Amino acid sequence: MSSNSSYRKDSQWGSNPVPGPVGGSTALETGVGVDKQGADHELETLGYVPELSRNRSTWHVVFMCFILSSVPYGLATTLFYPLAGGGPTNVIWGWVGVSLIILCVAASLAEITSVFPTAGGVYYQTFVLSPIWCRRISSWICGWSYVAGNMMITLAVNFGTTLFLVASLDVFEDSTGAGITDSWGAYQVYLIFLGITLLTHAIPAFGNKYLPWLESFAIFWTLAGLIAITVCILVLAKGGRRDAAWVFGHFEPQAGWPAGWSFCIGLIQAAYATSATGMIISMCEEVREPAIQVPRAMVGTIVINLFAGLLTLIPMCFVLPDVTMLVNLASGQPVPVIFKTATGSAVGAFLLLLPLLILGIICGVGCVTATSRCTWAFARDGAIPGSQWWKLVNKKLDIPLNAMALGMVVEVLFGLIYFGSTAAFNAFSGVGVILLTLSYGCPVAVSLILRRREDIQHGALTWVRWVCSAMSWRLVTWTLLAIPLFCMPSFSTVTLETMNYASVVFVGFVAIAAAWYWIWGHKNYVGPPTDAIDVEIDQALAQSVAKTD
Repeated sequence: MSSNSSYRKDSQWGSNPVPGPVGGSTALETGVGVDKQGADHELETLGYVPELSRNRSTWHVVFMCFILSSVPYGLATTLFYPLAGGGPTNVIWGWVGVSLIILCVAASLAEITSVFPTAGGVYYQTFVLSPIWCRRISSWICGWSYVAGNMMITLAVNFGTTLFLVASLDVFEDSTGAGITDSWGAYQVYLIFLGITLLTHAIPAFGNKYLPWLESFAIFWTLAGLIAITVCILVLAKGGRRDAAWVFGHFEPQAGWPAGWSFCIGLIQAAYATSATGMIISMCEEVREPAIQVPRAMVGTIVINLFAGLLTLIPMCFVLPDVTMLVNLASGQPVPVIFKTATGSAVGAFLLLLPLLILGIICGVGCVTATSRCTWAFARDGAIPGSQWWKLVNKKLDIPLNAMALGMVVEVLFGLIYFGSTAAFNAFSGVGVILLTLSYGCPVAVSLILRRREDIQHGALTWVRWVCSAMSWRLVTWTLLAIPLFCMPSFSTVTLETMNYASVVFVGFVAIAAAWYWIWGHKNYVGPPTDAIDVEIDQALAQSVAKTD
């Protein structure tokens, strides 16, 4: 037995029957109304000892889902991509299209999470849903994609906040018209990134019990910020206003690709802003009723984010200055220029940028929190080198502190790429989207293709069974499209600065995961515990068949 045996219930690892839905009498009979004690019992049924405090209610889960995406911030820091891809049409309709796709992603993951609510998230779900002959390798692929994707998205958020802050400072110009950071070198930008990274790790490390309050504050802060931005830029509009026909129908590709392909590449903005959809699953062991609260929050937040995104994007498109000028900005951050043009004031523009900057910090805190939980969950099953360190929970702080520190070190080291290429943010955001999308597709694909969904038809969300079946196919299709799509450079003419290094980082993570599996995993990795639930699964399915007969 592996070194993580203290976290498992006693079982015979090689004799698992084919796994199915969890919970036995817990998940199938009680449905709703599971309290903290019931949730802990359900976790024990899944094979784990409860170690984290369940301090999140339904609304707290919804609020955390919202800040993990932080849609206004995410859309603002990546507006360059759809502007280059096709202009306002790409910005607005790309957002609507991807949001509908992500709704399919959320519904598919919600259905499975209602049956298997653990911090292991999609990694655990992939193992349980896979046939025995491929469960170890499929869960290994999913787990490494999930953990690496969480780390890369967290890195992208913190680095994006850094670049957005630098661009926001540049709304203030000297007498020559140069921004105040124009003379800065790469090391100064990196130092700001380092400070933001330390801040977003320190807050959840030492203030974990206050995070629900921070998340609640973020909702009202976002609402107030969006209202201020919308009213100010539309009322002032110093640079003029576009008409509705231009905003909703103008298509102007700037990237040199064929029109259709250019539009698709521009979708990375919307994909990045919604990539955190499944990260909330890692918080299941800190939620009072995870089988119900987390699935509902995932689906409901997508709907809220759709409207929040439109409220962010449509006003900006009405006051867009010259699109070609925005695409060719050295900073790659058009929003500060848009705000300055609309308000006609550097001070006014910076004040409107502040809500987005603070939201970026809060988003980073949420991403750090979720990343530490999924890293810890993967480590307690012995899948990460040095798992004996990363699976420890700091009892005083009530968090997996070592796993959080591991994520921070990885992010700080990868941030050094910026010294070699200022296009590093493209790589971080692109590879984060690719890895998370791949991880979300794994449990849905194995359930849909290899198990024909027979294992999840008795979960808490049976009322959406047929809808989820159709949505699952859309998730699998989106996964197959996203991997090559977001490895493509934004411009057809590729230089060192415009090259999309997401493919390089993606291949690097794949190589590390494959090497570790070949060196250690194929002999020692046994995956998460599932034996403890198999008897209850068989009984539940037998009862269901008997009632049908």
